Amino acid sequence: MSDAERLDQQQADDQGYSRRSFIKGVIATGASVSAASYVLKNGAVVRAQAPGAVERLVTLSVNGLLRRVDVLPQETLATTLRYKLGLTGTKIGCDRSECGACTVLIDGVPHYGCSMLTHQVRGRAVQTIEGLEAADGTLHPVQQAVVDEQGFQCAFCMPGFVMNMVALVDENPNPTRKEAAHFLSGNLCRCADYNKILNVALRAAEYTRRG
Repeated sequence: MSDAERLDQQQADDQGYSRRSFIKGVIATGASVSAASYVLKNGAVVRAQAPGAVERLVTLSVNGLLRRVDVLPQETLATTLRYKLGLTGTKIGCDRSECGACTVLIDGVPHYGCSMLTHQVRGRAVQTIEGLEAADGTLHPVQQAVVDEQGFQCAFCMPGFVMNMVALVDENPNPTRKEAAHFLSGNLCRCADYNKILNVALRAAEYTRRG
């Protein structure tokens, strides 16, 4: 037996494992990262979990469906919706919580998708503009109001406004024009077509009252 083998055997006797068995265990796991990411626990090689680490594969509730998705710890909800789940109705404009183009509803409350981490919405209900239409194709009152009033010009900002309007009419189905303007003040329109946008909001409220 060589000196190295005798040393391994002595370590195995003293500690219950050897360097060689550790390396073999890492190789057996098919690891693609360094052996430093593994630890020995109860005689087996297991992946180390850094303090504060976040699980990457998570389940999200989006538009009434459970979606399993691989999410980076620092990934924003807007990025996940657009580039992981293909829900491109959620727009990314300023990407710093100023324009509102990425507005979605979380448990019925409007939030900027670009300023919320995806991991923050686990266990909560996320709704995007794709989830507003009924199963039979009936448009949401806000969507129907957009069609009837032709309230947007380039419409890049429209999904964010629509989602905020949904929250508006749910909270106050009979708003004044001033109240609607105040509620929607967190959304910006590049075309400055605010007069038509407010017409849409009031029409949507009217449709909501009718039921």
